Amino acid sequence: MNPDDHRVLRETLGGYALDRLDEHERLKIDAHLSGCAECRSELRELSPVVRALGLAEAAHVSEHGQVTVPPDLGDAVVRKVIEGSKRTRWRPPHWVAAAVIALVCGAGAGWAAHPDTSAPGPFEAVPVIASVPAIHASAGLVPHTWGVEIKLTGTGFDANKRYRVVIVDEKGGQAAAGEFIGTGAAEMRCNLNSSVLRTGAAGFRVFDAGGQVVLVSDF
Repeated sequence: MNPDDHRVLRETLGGYALDRLDEHERLKIDAHLSGCAECRSELRELSPVVRALGLAEAAHVSEHGQVTVPPDLGDAVVRKVIEGSKRTRWRPPHWVAAAVIALVCGAGAGWAAHPDTSAPGPFEAVPVIASVPAIHASAGLVPHTWGVEIKLTGTGFDANKRYRVVIVDEKGGQAAAGEFIGTGAAEMRCNLNSSVLRTGAAGFRVFDAGGQVVLVSDF
């Protein structure tokens, strides 16, 4: 299997564990799991994350039916995962935080996360450059003890199309920061998390489903 295809499938395991995928995606993961011991092992390791996401019950639905996710949900989930790892000696893979935030942002589930604009830590506005004329976006980052959080706002991302985000470190390496679904002309707001610390983060990239870079930010 192509390494990039394998990585994308691994990053979808969070949605699979929480039954957030459509039938086509689930069948694709089922077929992959039947022949991939590595992904089966990581799926088992996701169980602490699934338990921690019980915190999502704190989310509430407004009178208009819009799901509102608590702005500190990502932090709370990661804390729960770390607490569980201390008891079981299990250490979360680097992509776990990204998988959590991808679910909060609604990848595969159609949620629209509209977090509180007040940041729990220092907020740093960062420049963004779009390679697609229709896309207009702005972004900022918040450093955390477990990594860096990107707050992305934008329009022009193709409706119902999946986009993948990576953090670029100072050595040019890439770490997954989650995924989101485009909302077309409607404004999209999303929080994306990575395990890369602020001291090592140099920027982020947004890729479309075809692997093309559509948004670039260098810190």
